[in-house]
Amino acid sequence: MGGVHSIVLDKVSVTYGHRTVFTDLDAVLPGGCCTALVGPSGIGKTTLLRLLNRLAEPSSGVISLDGVPLTQLNVLELRRRIGLVPQQPVLLTEVVQDEVRVGRPDLLETEVLELLARAGLPETFLHRRCAELSGGEAQRVCLARGLAVQPEVLLLDEPTSALDEQSAGVIAGLIRGHIAAGGTVVLVSHDSVFVGSVADEILLLEQGRLSQLGDTGGRELR
Repeated sequence: MGGVHSIVLDKVSVTYGHRTVFTDLDAVLPGGCCTALVGPSGIGKTTLLRLLNRLAEPSSGVISLDGVPLTQLNVLELRRRIGLVPQQPVLLTEVVQDEVRVGRPDLLETEVLELLARAGLPETFLHRRCAELSGGEAQRVCLARGLAVQPEVLLLDEPTSALDEQSAGVIAGLIRGHIAAGGTVVLVSHDSVFVGSVADEILLLEQGRLSQLGDTGGRELR
């Protein structure tokens, strides 16, 4: 996995018509750690997450990956390097095995099983029909699908919203493993216990501004 030095937001603003979501956001999301974005519902956290792999575009400002503006990168390659797992899962195939292979059709069955296990799903899910999955199960299948392309950065939108405490613990372990392998995680969550267990840095988005809320990993605040 290639190391990612940082994602930098430089005076990033988003407006929709007469509505301003946020203005002139400046932030450094360092590589090799987990940064949590927190704040009230509807404040723009998911929008900010989507900006990081160009599923949405800023109205102004620049977002850079390792010093290169995202607009200068091939968008498909960018989305392999920075993978988003949405809160509301969208499944594209009929069977779980095929779903995990969407971005990597060459995956062996053993590799699919390993990815499912990392997302907390047993091997019995391999041939399950996607239409039969619960919300939490579908969310974890989407996570396995996202991991299949070996992204450097994982963007996780409310990854524990449909999970029980035990399943949330599996996701916490997955995040720690991704960090230990040299990856980076940026997540949005309202689950303060989960955030406290995985986040190295916490950024608060409130009233259109972004500020450092805390530093649970012992890093110096920036």
